Amino acid sequence: MGRRGGQGLLSEADVEEAFGRLKAHMPGRTPTAKGPKDQKDAFRSVVACLLSAQSRDVNTAAATRALFALARTPRTMGALDEATIAAAIKPCGLYNMKARNIRRLCAFLLEEHGGTVPDTREGLMALPGIGRKCADIVMSFTFGADVIAVDTHVDRVCNRLGLTDARSAEETAHQLEERAPGWARKDGHFWLIQFGKAVCLSRRPRCETCVLNDLCLFFAGRRDAA
Repeated sequence: MGRRGGQGLLSEADVEEAFGRLKAHMPGRTPTAKGPKDQKDAFRSVVACLLSAQSRDVNTAAATRALFALARTPRTMGALDEATIAAAIKPCGLYNMKARNIRRLCAFLLEEHGGTVPDTREGLMALPGIGRKCADIVMSFTFGADVIAVDTHVDRVCNRLGLTDARSAEETAHQLEERAPGWARKDGHFWLIQFGKAVCLSRRPRCETCVLNDLCLFFAGRRDAA
């Protein structure tokens, strides 16, 4: 349910206003916010993010616990054979492909970066199995960069409201980088994801009581169609 691409954008002033209201109504980044899937270490954050693709949080958590009980560094994890990694991460699904990518990622880190995880988007996206969303999540949570990582909730909210007008999550991320106010980029991910979970729900968005409904292009479309 909801708009997706080709239906217009909010003005620059309305984007500023929307983020201002989100800041006023959503908790934002909490002092206890941790890295992806509760991993503070950069390497484990990257691996956990890789494992989270097309996986429920509870299954990702089970897979990360099992894998990190075996190894926690690129060198020790890369020394595991693919079958051992696949067996450990089986709960998260796509485990054979993910096991291959994990071994490739470990080898790449050791060969190209001395075992250290790069702290730039370009460096992270060069790692096997790591796309734009994962790179931005690691940059935000682990390295403290002011970037808005785009997950399912953020993607939905942005394209419904008209903050972006994108046909893919990656395009949403590109547009947000251009359109989000600089002051909103540190906590923007948190405001948007919290808003998506509490108000702008996937199936039954709470439009009538939403603090952004006078700005929202999706809500305007619903009113026009009524």
